[in-house]
Amino acid sequence: MMGQTQHLRIFQPHPGLYAYYDGRVAGYRFMEDDNWVDDGAIGLGIATYALVAGQAALVYDTNVSPEHGAAIRVHLEEQGVTEFTVIYSHWHLDHVAGTSAFAGCEVIANARTAAHLAERRVAIETGTYDGPPAIKPLILPTRVFSGHLEILFGDQTVTLIEANIHSDDATVLWLPERRILLAGDTVEDCVTYVGEPAHFATHLDDLDRLAALEPEFVLQDHGAPEILAGGGYAAEIIRATQRYVRWLAGLQASPEKCDTPLEAIIADDLAAGILKWYEPYTQIHVQNVDRTLEFYGHG
Repeated sequence: MMGQTQHLRIFQPHPGLYAYYDGRVAGYRFMEDDNWVDDGAIGLGIATYALVAGQAALVYDTNVSPEHGAAIRVHLEEQGVTEFTVIYSHWHLDHVAGTSAFAGCEVIANARTAAHLAERRVAIETGTYDGPPAIKPLILPTRVFSGHLEILFGDQTVTLIEANIHSDDATVLWLPERRILLAGDTVEDCVTYVGEPAHFATHLDDLDRLAALEPEFVLQDHGAPEILAGGGYAAEIIRATQRYVRWLAGLQASPEKCDTPLEAIIADDLAAGILKWYEPYTQIHVQNVDRTLEFYGHG
């Protein structure tokens, strides 16, 4: 499939685990006009994942369009997959837009994700929530859980863990036997996107919970394609995310630091190779700072 999926790349970072990556292509835009796909996903690069065992696949997020979802399904069918289960990492549009390609399949999400999508369904389907393109039909979860959910998938355990990081409805996938963490948007490279500064303390606590799993490999939805293709990030990216969140929280007492360049804030993690510099994240950082200052009354 070409057109909207012309830059879709397929990686296999681990046996039976596929990553579907689009974006970080110089000069490329998904649409000419302003849109959420370019602004929040393609511009930063986005990966979604599928775990395969025999004829079954767990599809962790469905990417940014029905065409992407269809391309993912075609690739999996070429691997012999006939049974599909979709799992949402959270409710944001770039993670649920392709699910119509899996219509009729089970869709699992935590209860908060289900509530967020149901509440915004009309606006999302008409393209008025976050602008175009509309997602119609928006596929709502068919199975919900709270806290955690354990799935026996082939000969391995997959644990779905609910968290409040990046959004209050995150679901990460933990593969304990393989020490692999599919992290959704709970970590990003090179900095996290913060929507709710009021939850900084919870973000930090839940990042501690993820670090306590002691993953060997962390594969998130927004990151450098070469690192994701090579197996993923080291667990220290979780601590790097905490360091950045703490810096933002420090603006409450020291708002004058708001003009510190992002590259200086994360310099140690860049030098250590924990993070990889990507210029478009400077705008994400500006948004994070503005939201944080406003929340603390410094706006």
